Amino acid sequence: MSVTYQVEAGGALTGRIRVPSDKSISHRSIMLASLAEGVSHITGFLEGEDTVATMNVFRALGVRIEGSRQGNVTVHGVGLRGLEAPPRVLDCGNAGTAMRLLAGLLAGQAFDSELTGDDSLRQRPMKRVAEPLNAMGAHIETAQGGRPPLRIRGARQLRGIDYALPVASAQVKSALLLAGLYASGRTRVTEPAPTRDHTERMLQAFGYAVEKSGSTVCVRGGGTLRATAIEITADTSSAAFFMVGASIAPGSDVTLEHVGINPTRTGVIEILRLMGADLQVLNERTAGGEPVADIRVRGTELRGIQVPRELAPLAIDEFPVLFIAAANATGKTVVTGAEELRVKESDRIQVMADGLQVLGVQAEPTPDGMRITGGPYRGGVVNSHGDHRVAMAFAMAALRASSAITITDCANVATSFPGFVELARSAGLKITVA
Repeated sequence: MSVTYQVEAGGALTGRIRVPSDKSISHRSIMLASLAEGVSHITGFLEGEDTVATMNVFRALGVRIEGSRQGNVTVHGVGLRGLEAPPRVLDCGNAGTAMRLLAGLLAGQAFDSELTGDDSLRQRPMKRVAEPLNAMGAHIETAQGGRPPLRIRGARQLRGIDYALPVASAQVKSALLLAGLYASGRTRVTEPAPTRDHTERMLQAFGYAVEKSGSTVCVRGGGTLRATAIEITADTSSAAFFMVGASIAPGSDVTLEHVGINPTRTGVIEILRLMGADLQVLNERTAGGEPVADIRVRGTELRGIQVPRELAPLAIDEFPVLFIAAANATGKTVVTGAEELRVKESDRIQVMADGLQVLGVQAEPTPDGMRITGGPYRGGVVNSHGDHRVAMAFAMAALRASSAITITDCANVATSFPGFVELARSAGLKITVA
């Protein structure tokens, strides 16, 4: 289906809003609840296309799942060894997180399986997860160029390994930890920089021992997951669009409710503060083992900065909209250490640079980031290339454009942010759908 956003120029964002629940945590809640012994209850589940794809994969693997009904899901876990051979190829849709984590989980099963996805997902690199899993004794074959589909041979004896990630990636780390549940001995993963730790936190919530030491995380095979209740926070990445939109639009005053502030996800908050954003973290508390808070953001003048390289992995999904913040900042913003952006749903460095240049922004892509000089910009027609985060980022850019922005190929926004248009409109964005 072709979806185009038309966003009028100007306006401000106001009010109290709650964005959809966290996609990363929603994926993991279904996976670990399915492997647990007993019945788990999930509240706040994200009812997006990506997470529904994960739910349907586990139904095909023999797990009884009730819901989702208004974010409530009941999962009847089958235990680590209780999954059944699927009757068909498992379709992950557009969900790269699902495919990479499932590769680790399915590598330890007694049956063969195959993972595929939509046209976009079939272009994403999977060798980075297949190679270390094969080093554990798995047998995973990729298509040409290390891309999906993934064919996974079952009945393999996995063994724990020590693995140093060449590039910071929570998805590869998580795949190895999930495979480690089925491996003999211990599986140790060392990161070059911190990445989101939702898998480690949720394993512990399900009663599985996780050892952490500095930048290394370790699990031992042979344990048991026990059913539990999981409450999922509002998605930090989804909230980021409104954080930036409110920051760049004069007169804005938005409070985002129940947002996850896991320290491995708050790079966007730290970067916006360095740029001078008027951003307050209020009412801090814990929900489902994750720290949450309400975040109030008001419009102000931003300044260009050299983004600290160590923050790049902590804001990797938020950079499309952070590039919009940079376009509205005084001076130059330089981003480095974000080469992972080139292998997301699109090449987000090139696609964002192309779109910014259409609007008249000085944006120079580099191999691992971008250099952006802020200043006034016009409207225009931007192609999101089917990337949900690119589409929503340019929607927020219209708040400061001199004329309307049209954004094409926006259907995939439903993968992570169902109801984006309606929520954005209620907050003051002048957006319509064609």
